[in-house]
Parts: sequence; structure tokens; C-alpha cells
Amino acid sequence: MKKIAIQGIQGSFHDIASHRYFKDEELEMICCDTFEELFETMQKDNSVYGVCAIENTIAGSLLHNYELLRDSGMTIIGEQKIHVEHSLLCLPEDDEKDIVEINSHPVAFMQCRQFLKSMPQCKLVEADDTAGSAERIRRLSLRGHAAICAKEVAPIYGMKVLHEAIEDNKHNYTRFLVLCDPWNADKLRDASKSNKSSIVFSVHHECGQLSQVLSIFSFYHINMTKIQSLPIIGHEWEYLFYVDLTFTDYMLYRHSIDAIRPLTQQLKILGEYESDN
Repeated sequence: MKKIAIQGIQGSFHDIASHRYFKDEELEMICCDTFEELFETMQKDNSVYGVCAIENTIAGSLLHNYELLRDSGMTIIGEQKIHVEHSLLCLPEDDEKDIVEINSHPVAFMQCRQFLKSMPQCKLVEADDTAGSAERIRRLSLRGHAAICAKEVAPIYGMKVLHEAIEDNKHNYTRFLVLCDPWNADKLRDASKSNKSSIVFSVHHECGQLSQVLSIFSFYHINMTKIQSLPIIGHEWEYLFYVDLTFTDYMLYRHSIDAIRPLTQQLKILGEYESDN
């Protein structure tokens, strides 16, 4: 049985992503209130995996999670992308006309703006977790309350689905990283199947340094699928660059990493893994 730390509870999108990645495996879910707690759980027990959201096609990157990942020392061994479909759930005895308050995570509210315009009588109350909003409504028997979350939550907590697919953009995907202690990483992945890498580095504060790094990747036919910059605290106008790379030749990729080392500082490979296309 694998132990998986997630942010959220049973039925959350983290829970759904975990079961899709580790399909057909028996899992023990460790539900955490915050992403900080997720990484702390992994650091306390090196047998625990982590599944952590890192970006959404609408809301963008979860910037703080990049910092948590880098500081934790954990290694990426895989990724899972899921299609995020939001539904409106309520108690079985309620109907749409009874709903006066809607609870959910603020990102879910942002992704369902057009639908929410159709229910102007409802008060929107932010919560830490989408599935947690439904669980609280069920546990406290909150009549007149509804939750925006995945429809998979309904049978778990005995809720009723009022509306399905209420998200504004139907091309709504979230990418999750699968993490583990670096000492266990080689046992859990096949390096020969790796076709994606996530790295982080800074560059010398000189003209053209970042451009040279990117040119090297181009020379080695390494595709850069994402670049995210975050400020280095205490160093004004200096940045860490988080970069996702894809490649077809692992050795060429490794040569490119060696080639950029003299041009970079704090270079760290966060993980090498198979892309979830």
C-alpha cells in the first residue's frame, strides 16, 4: 500500500489525480489542510509520496508551490493532468430555489463566474477546499447551502448534483506533480523512459546570460515548455527561473544541462520523469 499526502480531503481534485496516477494500486491517503503540511508530512516520513498541484490552464501557476518544492528537497517522479469539471452540489432535500449560499475554493469561484451570475441571490463564501465545502455542508446539515466541487464528491458525502460542468472554460486542466524523497526516486522511475525534466537556476547578473542558456537548449534540440520566474528574496532584481524541458534523447538532454552549468547559479534538477501528454 502506498501512502499519498495531498492537500484537501477525499473527493478533492488532488485525491482524483492521485488515484488516476496510481491506478489499480491500494492507497492510503494522508489529507493535509495546506501545501506546507503536505511537504512537512513527506519530510517526516520518507516513505510518503506527495501529489501537488503546480499549474492550471486558467488560473496559472501556483507560485508558492514552486518555492515549497525547491526548499523541501523532494524529487518529481511523475505528473498527472486532469480535466477540471466543476459541479454544484447540495443536500438531497434541497433544490435550486432553496440555495442562498455557495461555498468553495476561491479559484473554483473564479472558474465559474458566468454560472454564478445566474444565481445572484446567493452569497459566495470562500473555503480552503472544494470537496471540504461539500463535506462540511453534509456534516452540519446546512440547508440552503451548496458547494462547487467535482461531481465525484456527491456519492462520497451523500450529496445531490444540481448542475454539472458549470466551469466557464471547458478547456480547464490542472497539472499535478508526483513527488517522493530523492533517496527513493531511482527505485520508483525508469530513467530510460524519462522525456521531461523540471529544473531551477539563476543566472549571473550580466547582459545576455539568460539568452545564452536558452540558445544552448535550442542547440541540443531541447524543447522548453514552460519558464516561470520568481524573485530571490534579499537580492533585488534577481530571479530564479523554473523551467520545464521535454526531449527525445536523454543523453542530449544531459549534455545540455552540463553545457549551461557555467552560465548558471543554484542549478538544480527538480525531477526527470515521463510526460503526461
